[in-house]
Amino acid sequence: MRHLRLNRAARTSALGTAALIAALSLTACQDGGQAAADASVATPGTSDTQPSADAGAPAPRAGGAAGSDSGEDSAPDTGQASGSSSGSATGPTKADPAAATRQDGGKDTGPVTRACDGGNSKVTLTPVPRPLNHMLLTVTNTGSTACNAYYYPFLRFGEAQSTPPVIEESKPQAVVTVLPGESAYAGVMTSSADGSGTGGYSTRKAVVHFQGRDGSGSTGPSANAPLSKAVYVDSTLAVTYWQTDMDDSLMY
Repeated sequence: MRHLRLNRAARTSALGTAALIAALSLTACQDGGQAAADASVATPGTSDTQPSADAGAPAPRAGGAAGSDSGEDSAPDTGQASGSSSGSATGPTKADPAAATRQDGGKDTGPVTRACDGGNSKVTLTPVPRPLNHMLLTVTNTGSTACNAYYYPFLRFGEAQSTPPVIEESKPQAVVTVLPGESAYAGVMTSSADGSGTGGYSTRKAVVHFQGRDGSGSTGPSANAPLSKAVYVDSTLAVTYWQTDMDDSLMY
């Protein structure tokens, strides 16, 4: 009886050992299969690495937009307005250097060198209320082209043998150019306001002579300046340079 129990125990132990060995064998098989599967996957950084599916896709453009399917790239943005053929900014246009000499409706006649004189101009000499004992001499261009009123007028009253001096402080910055139909001006102080002048006389005759470009004397025809009434002049008689503005000519 005891011998039978020992045989049964030995058989049970043998069966348990066999079951354990079978379980271990199955686990080893499973581990070997997983290792084989893992071995088939290359490690990162080796030459066997496969490109990702997106490796050949065009890189996104600025702003995230991808390239077109046609493969054509749009022109880069240069910041220039469309339609420009030069491709560069020109900046502000420079002033036309001949603009100052254009006459006759914009026609460029070149630099003005002709002097105003009695042949292309008319003159008037009129009294003014202020300053006292002053008159305004006006020369108007009656020709078809511009002329220059050079320096100051040579003005003779009556039978005077000399012309009055010029007031140097009245000299303008540039020669006064007179366009057709326009005028230039000169102020005339006929006598002193305080009566300090000498050799005074009255006259109703005045003649204007014009200076040339070189300032060496009178040029061209003179012009009569008709007077509506007699004018009194004395030794303080003086004139200004020709001015473009009437008020400027009466400041002295």
